[in-house]
Amino acid sequence: MKSIVIHAAKDLRIEEREAEAPGPGQVEVAIGAGGICGSDLHYYNHGGFGTIRLREPMILGHEVAGTISKLGESVSGLAVGDRVAVSPSRPCNACRYCLLGQQNQCLSMRFYGSAMPMPHIQGAFRQRLIVEAWQCHKIADGVSINEAAFAEPFAVTLHAVNRAGSLLDKRVLVTGCGPIGGLCIVAARAHGAREIVATDVVDTVLAKAQEIGADRTINVGTQGKTLSSYGADKGYFDVMFEASGNESAVRAGLEVLKPRGVLVQLGLGGDISIPQNLVVAKEIEMRGTFRFHEEFGLAVDLINRRRVDVRPLLTGVFPLEEAVAAFDAAGDRSRSMKVQIAF
Repeated sequence: MKSIVIHAAKDLRIEEREAEAPGPGQVEVAIGAGGICGSDLHYYNHGGFGTIRLREPMILGHEVAGTISKLGESVSGLAVGDRVAVSPSRPCNACRYCLLGQQNQCLSMRFYGSAMPMPHIQGAFRQRLIVEAWQCHKIADGVSINEAAFAEPFAVTLHAVNRAGSLLDKRVLVTGCGPIGGLCIVAARAHGAREIVATDVVDTVLAKAQEIGADRTINVGTQGKTLSSYGADKGYFDVMFEASGNESAVRAGLEVLKPRGVLVQLGLGGDISIPQNLVVAKEIEMRGTFRFHEEFGLAVDLINRRRVDVRPLLTGVFPLEEAVAAFDAAGDRSRSMKVQIAF
C-alpha cells in the first residue's frame, strides 16, 4: 500500500509499505480522506515543533475517515462496507491519568503521526489502516467521507469548549481563524454563544470565518484599534479561544477580556511574555487545552445530525500522488483553510 512519509523538513515521499492484517477486535479501514493538520505542516516545513523533532521516517496524518474493508475476529457492531471516522486517540487506559478520566494526558498515548516518543508513532496517511474497532464511529448516510474527516479537528475544539465551561449567553472572541479557529466558531455557536467576534490578519480567512458563523470579524493587522475598543470598562468578552499561538494576539485578548474572563489557549508557539499584572488585576483564568478523547464521538454525532456544517472549511482535495502539492497548498493561508488528500 502507498503511504505518505516525512523524512526531514521538505522531504515528503510516497512510499510502499507492507499492509497488515486485522487481529482480534480490529478492523481494516480503506482510507478515503485525510486532512492535513497544523502539526503535519510543522513536520513538513520544519522537521518538528518546539523540542519535538523527527528522528526517523514517519507516516504523517491523523484526521482520517474511510470504509471498513476487513474484520478481525470478535468484532461486533461493524460490517465490511461501513463508512467510519477513525479516532486517532489511543490511550493505554491503565496509567494514572487514564484512570482519572484524563485520557488525553495518557502517559503511553499512541496518537497517530507523533514524533514525541521514539520509535515514532506512525500515522494514518496510508491506503489501508488497521484500527481497534472502538476507534471507529459510523458515518450517517448523506454525510461525505470528506466531512467525516473533520471529526478529529472538530473534536479538538469541542475539548476546548469543555475546558472553557458553559458558553451559554457568553460573548466569545476567537483569535486566529485557520481550521482550528474556524471550528472554534462552529463549536461555540453550537454551545450557545451569544456573540462571536473573530480576528486574523488575512481578509480571505476572515471572510470564511463570517461565512461559518462569526458575528463580526476584525483584521487586527489593519484594524487593531477596532479590537482595542472592546477594552472599555475593563473588557467585553467572557471567553477567548486563542488559536494563533501569537504573543500579540494573547496580549490583545487579555486587554478585552472581562474581569474573571477565561482564555483558552489552543495555538502552539514558542515562549511568550504576558502582562502578569493585568491577569492578576482582572482575575483572568488562562487554561490550556490539549487534544481530546471522549469528544470525538460527539464530533461525529454533531456532523452526522447536521447540527453543524463543516463543508465551507474544505478548500481543496488533492490525490495521493500530489501529496507535496497538497502540503504546499495547506501552508498557504491566503488560499487554503482545510486541505485534504484523497487516498
